[in-house]
Amino acid sequence: MIVGVITKDQTERQVQEFLDELVFLAETAGAQTVKRFTQRLAHPDRTTFVGKGKLEEIHQFIAGRNIDLVIFDDELTGSQISNISKVLKVKVIDRSDLILDIFARRARTAQAKVQVELAQYQYILPRLRGMWSHLERQGGGIGSRGPGETEIETDRRIVKDKISLLRKRLAEIDKQSLTQRKERGEFIRVALVGYTNVGKSTTMNLLSKSEVFAENKLFATLDTTTRKVVFEQTPFLLSDTVGFIRKLPHHLVESFKSTLDEVRESDILLHVVDISHPQYEEQIEVVNRTLQELKAFDKPTILIFNKMDLYEQNTFDEWLAPEIKEEILTKLKADWDVKTNGNTVFISAAEKRNIEELRKTIMDKVSQLYRERYPYKTEFFY
Repeated sequence: MIVGVITKDQTERQVQEFLDELVFLAETAGAQTVKRFTQRLAHPDRTTFVGKGKLEEIHQFIAGRNIDLVIFDDELTGSQISNISKVLKVKVIDRSDLILDIFARRARTAQAKVQVELAQYQYILPRLRGMWSHLERQGGGIGSRGPGETEIETDRRIVKDKISLLRKRLAEIDKQSLTQRKERGEFIRVALVGYTNVGKSTTMNLLSKSEVFAENKLFATLDTTTRKVVFEQTPFLLSDTVGFIRKLPHHLVESFKSTLDEVRESDILLHVVDISHPQYEEQIEVVNRTLQELKAFDKPTILIFNKMDLYEQNTFDEWLAPEIKEEILTKLKADWDVKTNGNTVFISAAEKRNIEELRKTIMDKVSQLYRERYPYKTEFFY
């Protein structure tokens, strides 16, 4: 079951979109969503996130049904998780915990595993008190310092030590990664970025003729994959990176900043967009905000609108005249060309549509950068 709150800062439509995404996240983690609950509140309740009446309504729905997990769309405090669990009598997690679980399942390399473990401990640390509240003695004053309090202090020390150890280990891995990046020499670096599940890995496979793992699930790619690509004797390095998402936990962004060095150190960004998604413009904004946070927003960027086959399928009725379709598509492309100063390409990676135009656009940008950076060198163009 999933639960969301409609506050004064959000419309019901926006919250339903967030919950749609939460359902997809749950499916990616292997869960099946049975029901969704929403409540209008000026702000979430400090003790139970939703109102006590709504919490009782959720409890009544769970009773007698095969529901063993409730996922809230916003971050919960430790005490909120504890209070809600006492009423619902099932496991309770929030969106951040769910994303961390998916990352833990997807991590393959040593670096990704350390990054995820670090993010998990950073998530747990501020929630320890709420998790241990059931062990504390009732009442205050003398005699209130029970075994639960001692356990909290012990666990907090253990978690802090673990975080410190993981940061050191991550720093060592980062040094090795930095050395590897320096050994790549003077090649122009191109990085694929975008919202999760927009087709970055499929696009990577088409451009590099490699077999990078790709599937229709969120966060299919966690580890950055880099390939050397040559277009018409012009070589460059192409990297596929982890997808971004709304409400991405801050500590997860912090932990993965070393992986995202590929984005920061790249020369050109290929921002892949799923144009068939109803909120694709909002997804573009989410990616742009994350790039700003990474201080990588000012790089030369090509906006790649992917899944044009699905866009046309969702937008056009069968009876619509071909010339009307063409007119709508022409206007769409013209509008985005104006917004991006001509740096847009519309493709379908699944149908391999317009891939040659994409290759040419990338090659033109890469060649231009080589000429600017190394005006007296010719070995890159042989």
